[in-house]
Amino acid sequence: MKRLRLLPLIAATYFMVSGGPYGLEDIIGMAGYGRAFLLLLLIPIFWSLPTSLMVGELASAMPCEGGFYHWVRQAMGPFWGFQEAWLSLAASVFDMAIYPTTFVLYLSHVAPNLTAGYRGLLLKLVIVTISALWNLRGAAAVGSGSQRMMVISLSPFVVLIGLAVWHSLHHGVAVAAGGPPAQMDIAGAVLVAMWNYMGWDNASTIAQEVENPQKAYPRAMLSSALVVMCVYTLPLAAVWLAGIPAERFSTGAWVDAAMLLGGPVLAMAVVLAGSLDGLGTFNALTLSLTRLPYAMAEDGLLPKLLARRWSNGVPWVSVIACSVAWALALGFTFERLISIDLVLYGAALLLEFVALILLRIRAPQMHRPFRVPGGMIGAITVGLGPAALIAYALWAARDERIAGMPALVFAALIGAAGPLVYLIARRRTA
Repeated sequence: MKRLRLLPLIAATYFMVSGGPYGLEDIIGMAGYGRAFLLLLLIPIFWSLPTSLMVGELASAMPCEGGFYHWVRQAMGPFWGFQEAWLSLAASVFDMAIYPTTFVLYLSHVAPNLTAGYRGLLLKLVIVTISALWNLRGAAAVGSGSQRMMVISLSPFVVLIGLAVWHSLHHGVAVAAGGPPAQMDIAGAVLVAMWNYMGWDNASTIAQEVENPQKAYPRAMLSSALVVMCVYTLPLAAVWLAGIPAERFSTGAWVDAAMLLGGPVLAMAVVLAGSLDGLGTFNALTLSLTRLPYAMAEDGLLPKLLARRWSNGVPWVSVIACSVAWALALGFTFERLISIDLVLYGAALLLEFVALILLRIRAPQMHRPFRVPGGMIGAITVGLGPAALIAYALWAARDERIAGMPALVFAALIGAAGPLVYLIARRRTA
């Protein structure tokens, strides 16, 4: 089995977390340039960096297939390990629907006839199908493809940044107002920023398919965190410098910014790059999340059929089953998806920080090639920032509704089903 090396792991992690500036437009439109820029600088300090440190320690100490599922299981027992996987897979149903949706939104800016009606749904299904087929080729194929897609999808933004700088040098700086837009929504901007910076633990589930994971994971986490911050802040600074009003920004507005700065050719390049971004993110997350049902099947908590692997290491039944589940969730709207995704993912992330502390107490002699700095105090403190942001996300999403009920209640019902499903799974295997 060909294993992922460091650079492909960084590229895959980049897509699992970010995939590029796509999705930032709503932050600018909700908060204005100044506040959006500040959010994109501060949230990584309290959200991304602590999570990266936690993942760096646990992934290097326990490089298991299934990643965070095994961390929580080792620290808290099989019941909580199952809840960790349940919450993560439930969140994935909503999270994975976002990327094909974003792709269709971008394409609609230049080819609305292609995305109208049933055609938009067909395009989303094409993304799901391509990702499933690509993943069946193995982790190394996904990693190397992520490297190439990362370069291609970012190239239009390199041009956009260059044109913004050139424009300011030749025509004078025209900085857009950094104040609040007419309809400011700071809470919504924070939620979108958190969503754009989440997912660092996803890379941990493929540890057995990574070359020298003890060294690779800490390096990949910290390198990816720096790359993602630059990928977010530099294009934002460029359009701010070019004087494009913040009110013009909503999902898909990078196409309009590219049209203003570089004309139709650059706008089309942004659309095509956006399609690659959606495919790259969906593809990388398929690699990560399909290892959870496989690991649970190995432990007897899901049907053994899901543990079947090909010679290249791919759990092919799990890939197909997850892809079908994600295809069924393609009808949700972008805003609703983020609210539910953050609640479910946040609960799973908190379990991982608890596992970090408990493993320090219960397994002090465990070999840890990388440690969260500061001893036990550091292990406790590192989870405070994410916990505070998750609490804020719960408060900010209090008015969201889905299926005729508050989104928080909907998410809570999904989470509460976890113990029931666990009892059914244990009874089936007893």
